[in-house]
Order: sequence, then structure tokens, then C-alpha cells
Amino acid sequence: MEKLDACIRNHDKEIEKMCNFHHQGFVDAITELLKVRTDAEKLKVQVTDTNRRFQDAGKEVIVQTEDIIRCRIQQRNITTVVEKLQLCLPVLEMYSKLKEQMSAKRYYSALKTMEQLENVYFPRVSQYRFCQLMIENLPKLREDIKEISMSDLKDFLESIRKHSDKIGETAMKQAQQQKTFNVVLQKQNNVKFVKNVYINDRIPEERNEVELKRGFEEEDENEEEVLTVQDLVDFSPVYRCLHIYSVLGDEETFENYYRKQRKKQARLVLQPQSNMHETVDGYRRYFTQIVGFFVVEDHILHVTQGLVTRAYTDELWNMALSKIIAVLRAHSSYCTDPDLVLELKNLIVIFADTLQGYGFPVNRLFDLLFEIRDQYNETLLKKWAGVFRDIFEEDNYSPIPIVNEEEYKVVISKFPFQDPDLEKQSFPKKFPMSQSVPHIYIQVKEFIYASLKFSESLHRSSTEIDDMLRKSTNLLLTRTLSSCLLNLIRKPHIGLTELVQIIINTTHLEQACKYLEDFITNITNISQETVHTARLYGLSTFKDARHAAEGEIYTKLNQKIDEFVQLADYDWTMSEPDGRASGYLMDLINFLRSIFQVFTHLPGKVAQTACMSACQHLSTSLMQMLLDSELKQISMGAVQQFNLDVIQCELFASSEPVPGFQGDTLQLAFIDLRQLLDLFMVWDWSTYLADYGQPASKYLRVNPNTALILLEKMKDTSKKNNIFAQFRKNDRDKQKLIETVVKQLRSLVNGMSQHT
Repeated sequence: MEKLDACIRNHDKEIEKMCNFHHQGFVDAITELLKVRTDAEKLKVQVTDTNRRFQDAGKEVIVQTEDIIRCRIQQRNITTVVEKLQLCLPVLEMYSKLKEQMSAKRYYSALKTMEQLENVYFPRVSQYRFCQLMIENLPKLREDIKEISMSDLKDFLESIRKHSDKIGETAMKQAQQQKTFNVVLQKQNNVKFVKNVYINDRIPEERNEVELKRGFEEEDENEEEVLTVQDLVDFSPVYRCLHIYSVLGDEETFENYYRKQRKKQARLVLQPQSNMHETVDGYRRYFTQIVGFFVVEDHILHVTQGLVTRAYTDELWNMALSKIIAVLRAHSSYCTDPDLVLELKNLIVIFADTLQGYGFPVNRLFDLLFEIRDQYNETLLKKWAGVFRDIFEEDNYSPIPIVNEEEYKVVISKFPFQDPDLEKQSFPKKFPMSQSVPHIYIQVKEFIYASLKFSESLHRSSTEIDDMLRKSTNLLLTRTLSSCLLNLIRKPHIGLTELVQIIINTTHLEQACKYLEDFITNITNISQETVHTARLYGLSTFKDARHAAEGEIYTKLNQKIDEFVQLADYDWTMSEPDGRASGYLMDLINFLRSIFQVFTHLPGKVAQTACMSACQHLSTSLMQMLLDSELKQISMGAVQQFNLDVIQCELFASSEPVPGFQGDTLQLAFIDLRQLLDLFMVWDWSTYLADYGQPASKYLRVNPNTALILLEKMKDTSKKNNIFAQFRKNDRDKQKLIETVVKQLRSLVNGMSQHT
């Protein structure tokens, strides 16, 4: 405290010193102030007056200043508002643009606009309430876009389902136009080969020129308007929907839905109508729908990324191809019209070429065509069987008469007949064959043309086509024509004259087979000397027909002989012969003479065989007449009458009704009858029994059993006619002789039976 008090005292001393030091100055200052006091008051008055006058003068300035301040505040607020509006206006403009895009159904652009709003514009104005409302509304808009785009896709799928046939028709037409153009060019290059065809088998050059001209005209017309799948279908719904789902990140859902729906549509397209096989339009509609479906898928594959893949289209095509082949195989089996089968083949070829142009494998379709080709050949064979039957029905089975050169040339132009002897003859004259021969030859060529039509456009070599033509022609000859000939030959109304003409016809048809081979060669340009070239089986076909006709001639000739023999009316109990041959036998011999005159046109061996067969059958029939079990009694007069008839038969045989027999070959047909009748006429039983079994026996051909049967019938007659003559010695001796011979013959017959 002492120190503090000391310090205070020190400070007080210093203050006192300072005050003393400045006191004079203070006094001087007060003095100065007093002096200026008066001036200050004056100045105050002046300042007050000046202030008053200034305040009065500044009232308007204050008012204006306040206005300026207020305007500046408003200007600042306006600037702030403008800045905020400039920040919000792009958002509003984009949202307005979004609304316009939604109204205009530009959904992909709308989604892009939403992305811009969310990523760029909304963050700038997120503090405003309207922005929150917009943000909350965007998910709903996205769902609306998905629903709308999916609805558009469904409408698109329904539309292409309805328009698939139009799309397919256009695609197939374009493929056909391209193919036609290529074929026309090929024909133009190969027309020189057509001119080399055999004169009787040539394809008219005028027809080729017309086809070429028509092909180029069609090509020119088709070039005027070439429609594509884009021209027929609006694919924008698919693009939009794909882009929309891609933007929304749900692309997989869209792909799965699209593929699922298209597979369903594929199954519907592949389901044929029940009556599709009845008309070609049914097949055409079926093919166009399938082509339209896969053309759309191919377009989608190439213009979109990932919506459909090559693996997906290949799987879908393999499934469809299996179904298509099964459907075609089933429905084509009902086709009986070759024209319809040919139309089906052409549709399948165009169908395959069209889809092959879009990259789809079609080898299995061409394999199917080979199955249908066999069916086509079957329908052709059935059709031509009817054609052949009609030709045979309309034929008169007589040589073709010609009265002038024009008729001769007409026949030659239809059938390749060459005979120098006939050419030298004067008119009128006759072709050896009947009218059916040139008609059949023409129809065989027409069959080859028809078969060739199916072979076209199958992408096969000329060698394969040649082989197919020859095989189908062989089927026509060996099966159809041969069957028709055999059926014709066996018809009851076909007589011997017709059968002779049929044999002549088959001979000329057989000779014409080489011209048919030349005809096929000229079509395919495949030489017959080629190792694998098949030959036509006309030789065996017509040879079999001739053999059948020859057999039928023998049969009918024998039947005719039987008819005459049935007219025989012998009196088996007559005592004396009439002295002349029976009427039925003379009629039969006259008939045989006239028939064998017709046989002069037949090959020598056929006529000789027929003549020998007729004589042998006549001999057998006469022998059976004698040995008939119903015939109980035969008189010697009847035997003598029967001998007169056999003599006429032998005279007929010796007259050589058919040239070419050596010596008495034909007479040997009656040797059994002759020796048997001689035995009974001469009654040389001792010689017969003594020489029986000897090679040099006079009655070598007489069978003991046959002699026994006939002798017993004569024995019964002797008993009946000589019931009172038994008292005459000669008759008793003859009766005993007969009984003795009968016993010996029975002994021979029994011995033969035991030996056997």
C-alpha cells in the first residue's frame, strides 16, 4: 500500500506538472474561443439559414432520390427474377417439349428429353416446387410410353400377320422375275442347240422366239416398279419400341416378348388349311404367308441389333422347315392331277429360291421335290394310262389307208416310219400299223415333255435330268403302256384280227424306241454313248406284249375251234357214213384258212406256231370227242364218218395254210387220230398187239387205254345191234374177237399201271 500510495503521489505530481505546463496554452485557447464566439454565433445563424434554405431546396431531390432508390430496388428484384426465370425457362421449355413429343407420339425423343431433364435441368431448379412435381410425373410418363409402344408393337404384329401373304407374294414375284431373266438369257444362249433336234421331234423355233420375246417384255415391265418389304410394311413401331425399351433398360423383356409372339405367329402361319391340296391357290397362299413371315424376320435381323439373332432365325427356320415338309408331304399325297403337282413343284422351287436368296438353307426342300417328282410321275402314268386306253378304244385295228402324198407326209411327220418298198408303191396304199401307233408315239413324247417340265429348275445337271427322263419313260413303257396293252389283249371283244394288228403295232413301236432315245438325247444334249446313260426298255416291253398277244391268239383260236366243235352233231349209232365230211368241220377249216391268210403279216414263227397249235387243239378236241365218258356207244359207221372228217383235217394240214413248215410236220398233229382210226378201220389188232412197244410199230401212237375205251364203246354197240345176230356164226366170231382184244388190252393197261 505504501508503494501504491507513493506511486499515486508520483502520478499526481506528474499531472500537476503537465497541467502547469499547459495551463497557459489553455488560457490562451479560452481567450481565443471567446474571441471567436461572436463569429461562431454569426456563423451559426448563417449555417442555420443556409441549412434551412438547403432543406427547402432539397425536398424535391429527396423525393426523387427516394423514387430512385425504390426503382433501384425494383430493378434489382427484376434482375433477380430474370436470372431465376432464365434458369427455369429451359426446364419449362424442355418439359413443354416433352409434352409435345408425347402428343406427337415421338416417344423415343420424349425419353431422351426426360434424360436431359433429369441429368441437366432439374438439378438447377430442384429447390422449386414445380420441379418436384415434374420429377414425380416422369415415372408415370415412362410407364405410359412403355404401354403405348407395346400397344403399337401389338398392332404392328397383327398388321404383318395380315399382310404376310402380300409381302411373300411380292418377294416370290421378285425372285421369279430374276429367275425368269436368267432363264431367258440361258435360252437365248442355248437356242442354237434347239435347232439341231431331230426333225420329227423338234421343238418349234417360233415357240422359242416367242418365249424369249415374252420373257424380255415381262422383265421390262417388272423393272418399272420394284417393291421392297419396307414399301409394304411400316417397321417404325418395332424400331420405336426397341429404342424405347433400350432407353428404359428393359431391352431383354422386349426381345423375349417379340420372339414369343413371332413364334406363335409362325405356328399359325405353318398351319395349313384342310383343303389346301385341292387348288394351287391354297398352296400359293400357304407359301406366300411363310415367305412373308421370314422376309420380315430377315429384315428385322439386319436392321436391328440383337432383337433377333441368326441363331434364333435358324432355329425358327429349321422348326418351320420340318413342319413345311411334313405338310407338303401329307397334302401332296392327295394330288391326283399332274398339272396341280407341277404347279406345286413350281411354287416350291420359287419358294425355295426366294428364301435361299435371304440366306435360309433349302436343301431339304429340293430333297422333298425328288419325292414329289416320283409322285408326279405316278400321276402322269395314271393320266397317260387313260390316254392310252382312249387311243386303244378309238383304234379300228386296221392298217392306215393313205390316198395321196399329203396324207402320207402327215403320218410320217407323226411317226418315224421308214419302208422303201412302201414309198415305191403307188397311191392308194396302206401303212402296216394302225392309227394308234402314231398317236401312242406322240403321247410318249408328250409324256417326256411333261416329265421334263418337272425336272426344270431343280438345279440338277443335264446328266441327272437325262437319267430322270429315261427312267420315267421306261416306267411309262414297261408299266403303263405294257399294262394297257395286256389289258387290251385280254379284253373279250378283241378278236383274232385285232390281235394280229396289235402284234404288228408293237413291232413298229419297238422299232421307234431308238427315235425316242434320240429325242431325249436332243433335249438333254447327253450322248447315248455315255457310260451311265440308261436305255429304254421298249424291246422287252413290246416283246412281252407280243408274247401275250400271241398267247391270246392261240387261246382265242382254240376257243373258236371249240365253238365249231360244239356244233358237231354226230349220229354215233349210224350204220353207214354220209360219204362226205361233216358241215361243222368244213366251216371250221374254211375259217382257219381265212384266219391264216390274215396271219401272213405276222412274223413267220408266230403264224406257224398258231397254225400248229390250232391243228393240235383240233386233233385233241376230236380225240376227246371220241373218248367222252358220256358217249356210251359208237358204231363202225360213225367211226367211218369220223374218219372222213379227220381226212379233211389232214388235207388241210397238207395244203400248207401257213408257209414255212418242213415236209409233213403239220400233218403230225393228227397222227394219233390217224393211227387210231386206221387200227379200227382195218381191224388189225393182231399186228397192234404183236408190235406193241416196238419202235417200228405201225400203231406206235395208239395208247392201249384209248383203244380199250373206244373198243368197249363199239362192243356195247355190237351187243345192242346184234342181239338176234348171235345165232350167226360170223357175228359170234366177231364178238368173241372183240372180247378177246378187250381182255388183252386190259392186260396191257393193267401192266402199264403196275409198271408206273
